[in-house]
Amino acid sequence: MSDKPQFQQIQYEFAAHLRDPDNNDAPPKIEDRRLAIYRDLFYNNVQSLLAGTFPVLRQILDDAQWHRLMRSYFATHRNRTPLFLEIPQEFISYLQEEHEPDADEPEFLLELAHYEWSELAVSILEDEPDLEALDSRGDLIDGVPIVSQAAWSLAYSYPVHTIGPDNQPESPGEEATFLVVYRKLDDQVGFLEINAVTARLIELLERDEDRSGRELLTQIADEIGHESPDAVIEAGRDILEQLRRHDVILGIKR
Repeated sequence: MSDKPQFQQIQYEFAAHLRDPDNNDAPPKIEDRRLAIYRDLFYNNVQSLLAGTFPVLRQILDDAQWHRLMRSYFATHRNRTPLFLEIPQEFISYLQEEHEPDADEPEFLLELAHYEWSELAVSILEDEPDLEALDSRGDLIDGVPIVSQAAWSLAYSYPVHTIGPDNQPESPGEEATFLVVYRKLDDQVGFLEINAVTARLIELLERDEDRSGRELLTQIADEIGHESPDAVIEAGRDILEQLRRHDVILGIKR
């Protein structure tokens, strides 16, 4: 017998029934017509939120697949937050840690969901750059470039940015897909497809906060065995300027 007070036992029974009505009986003496209102309200609010956050995923899955996935998430995952804007991240955690894929689900489901979630995640980041600590027009080669905290470098085995109802790859790409999701200073969110070298450059910029663009590009030239470091540096200048135009790089350290 539970050691919880009776009212708490009823609350737990009520919540369990709302989350998974097929496997949890409702508390006794509650009219099912009234319970149905709560069942539909809770489920539809959550699944509508997730359908809006993951529109491509929703289009790809048919109704049976989508609602099976939603029911499983709703029934088994324990959210660590009640905030609606953070529920999509909880759904990603469910897919990563708990979900057992059905045979008819696409293998790229998790990567596609993560890609779609990243747009929301970057848009609601509370970090604001200290613009006074940098020179937005400084020389990105001889200065120390500063990467925006509202810019994420991402890598996927599937080309997730091209997936849609009419384009569903059956196997990973021959090479990894590298993307940057970013929020510009005017709060517009965008995605930029990059290559492995640019992804490595961003990684080094984020990790080595006191080295100039020239130093980092010279390291990359050495890593890839390029015979002309100067050519890599000049190509890197164009890459850095492109990243600055998208506010992925905000300038250089003063």
